[in-house]
Amino acid sequence: MRQSGNLENIISELYGLYYQDVYRFLICFTGNQNDAEDLTQEVFMRVLKSYHNYHHQGSIKTWIISIAKYAAIDQLRKKKFSSIFKDTFFKGIPSNQKSPYETIELQEDIKLLYEAILKLKPNYRSVIILRAINEYTVKETAEILGCKESKVKVDFHRAINMLRKKLHIAPEEVFNNAN
Repeated sequence: MRQSGNLENIISELYGLYYQDVYRFLICFTGNQNDAEDLTQEVFMRVLKSYHNYHHQGSIKTWIISIAKYAAIDQLRKKKFSSIFKDTFFKGIPSNQKSPYETIELQEDIKLLYEAILKLKPNYRSVIILRAINEYTVKETAEILGCKESKVKVDFHRAINMLRKKLHIAPEEVFNNAN
């Protein structure tokens, strides 16, 4: 990121660089497009208000994603989160290599997986979203969540096991990198 003396320019640049990462995290965390859009805007307002507190100890990206995590948890507490992913959201793009039946079956499996993720406690949900869906490293995930790498590994393992039990399938079938 280029250095700029103007805070608005810095925030504008950060928004351009990290909007997609924040939005993707929040859409997975909340399961609601409108909530994710609103929370994404809130995250960057929080970044603007607290940028002076960022001391360049970790990457700016992980700092912003950790703000997103806290914004999502705050919303969860306020709304006592209970919604599930909409039927039409997160549908995979049909592939020419799959039959319509296989495509529908895959979409249904993905829907069930996301519904199961929403039922996980927030710490496990965050780890699954960051590690398995967004494919952050253990180190990046630990930075975002503000915990040790060992906790990320343990929580990820426990969350995967919970998903296996709830779904009676191996999450590796849906996640590309579940380890």
